[in-house]
Amino acid sequence: MSTTAAASEAPKKIEWLVVIPDRPGAHEKRLEVRPQHFVGIQAAKESGLYQLGGAILNDPPASDDPSTFSFAGSTIVIRASSREEILENLRSDIYAVSGVWDVEKAQMWPLLCAFRTQK
Repeated sequence: MSTTAAASEAPKKIEWLVVIPDRPGAHEKRLEVRPQHFVGIQAAKESGLYQLGGAILNDPPASDDPSTFSFAGSTIVIRASSREEILENLRSDIYAVSGVWDVEKAQMWPLLCAFRTQK
């Protein structure tokens, strides 16, 4: 393959396990902007950018009422070519913009998934 052809190829996208902590005291803000967050992630889900995601809790939930959850942050399995691409995407989310997520403390690991199951 020529150098020109290699340079013009898009970087390979792989799956990453991403963990984003919430900022201290963000519980009420998270609940306030949660509906906007769910609307905002639709395009990422439909495009395949987001493979899986959800809240991380400090304790198992006692009910299905999110106002009673003890949120610690969020986790996402995301298809991206770099950490920079992930950070760019996270920073535009309403959770980051409104101060819920501490994106600068996000942890990211390349993920080689060995299996997937459906409920």
